[in-house]
Amino acid sequence: MQKDEFSRRRRQLMRMMGRGAVAILPAAQPRLRNRDVLYPYRQDSDFYYLTGFAEPDAVAVLVPGRPDGEYLLFCRERDPEKETWDGTRAGPANAVSAYGADAGHSIDAVDELLPRIVGASDRVYYTMGAHPEFEQRLMAWVSRLRTRGGAGTHTPDEFIALDHFLHDLRLYKSRDEAAVMRRSARIAVQAHRRAMSMCRPGLFEYQIEAEFVHEFRVHDAQPSYQPIVGSGANTCILHYHANDRRMEDGDLLLVDAGCEYDYYASDVTRTYPVNGRFTPEQRAIYEVVLDAHEAALAAVSPGNVWSEPHEAAVRQVTKGLKKIGLLEGSVASLIRNREYQKFFMHRTGHWLGMDVHDVGDYKIADQWRILEPGMALTVEPGVYIPPGTRGVPKRWWNIGVRIEDDVLVTRDGADVLTRDLPRDPDLLEALVGSAAP
Repeated sequence: MQKDEFSRRRRQLMRMMGRGAVAILPAAQPRLRNRDVLYPYRQDSDFYYLTGFAEPDAVAVLVPGRPDGEYLLFCRERDPEKETWDGTRAGPANAVSAYGADAGHSIDAVDELLPRIVGASDRVYYTMGAHPEFEQRLMAWVSRLRTRGGAGTHTPDEFIALDHFLHDLRLYKSRDEAAVMRRSARIAVQAHRRAMSMCRPGLFEYQIEAEFVHEFRVHDAQPSYQPIVGSGANTCILHYHANDRRMEDGDLLLVDAGCEYDYYASDVTRTYPVNGRFTPEQRAIYEVVLDAHEAALAAVSPGNVWSEPHEAAVRQVTKGLKKIGLLEGSVASLIRNREYQKFFMHRTGHWLGMDVHDVGDYKIADQWRILEPGMALTVEPGVYIPPGTRGVPKRWWNIGVRIEDDVLVTRDGADVLTRDLPRDPDLLEALVGSAAP
């Protein structure tokens, strides 16, 4: 992402804030995995969205109209000894030259300098609850200002959740963001194709997972979430993560896996037979879900509301399950009574962006949000029939199917970013196991 993109975002947010306000965003802190081993560091999405700065121990401050600079970045000082162990630091000077800050300061100075800025502001915008430890420091600064100040001492009148403004900005993807998301989607598609071609009975689920990790890392990406690689009965566990079962002949395999490239996520699911051939029951359920998926995609269009793709998917799932005898009654009554939820219990999608389940309100004033160009979302209907499902013949058990694609709303309709990954059952059958063992 170019430096100008981050600058544009900051300017846009400050226009929304207005003069007399300050926005404070702490960086994510490293997290302990076990003993002295840390999880791989990943910057807070809100912080990175505005700064492009990927280091911990940093605080970004935006002060619209401040004569001495509107954007301040507090960060770690350069330290050759520590950099030998843990890698290069930008330092306050590079915070200005490389990251566009008007002023760079040592993070050690934040307790001295930031309270002055807060004390001169009428409104403080902050990501409430996201960084509890830093929030306590912020509240302590304000408390000291109020208790130590005399007559005429100024303190902020309002503390406002920054999320309302910032997350609405993040909901609308710019041209540069869309380009990065397309790249993330392409890498995910390549990984799914690779895994499908390697799939065969006798492999373990984690071996399929390994194909994804390989493809992601080869392209400078990493998993955007823990891959779901579920075979047999595991296809019916929505957030299955063990990925340790040996796949058997006759199993379905459901793989929900995406990558993060340059801080933007893809999120893709395909379901296919481990041996490359659907059974009649597996294909019947697959086609129900595929019809629902196509109906939902058709409903992603500017001017439609958020709920329309889900409603379209529900109608098709209900019709399809009735047609094959798993639901009985009129389609209208089955939908009204939510009988379909026995098999389809989740929503059809979610916002997508820097976070897999990205930020942004789904409703405004209790009304479903209208889809607009620049919004990105997933479309992912599913049907799940775990073993022992009451009232369902055994031949249908262990069939879980989900089809998920990433979609960008455009002026003309929808751009399916993952369109190059086959959904047609015949194409899937041809691809599965096509790589030489």
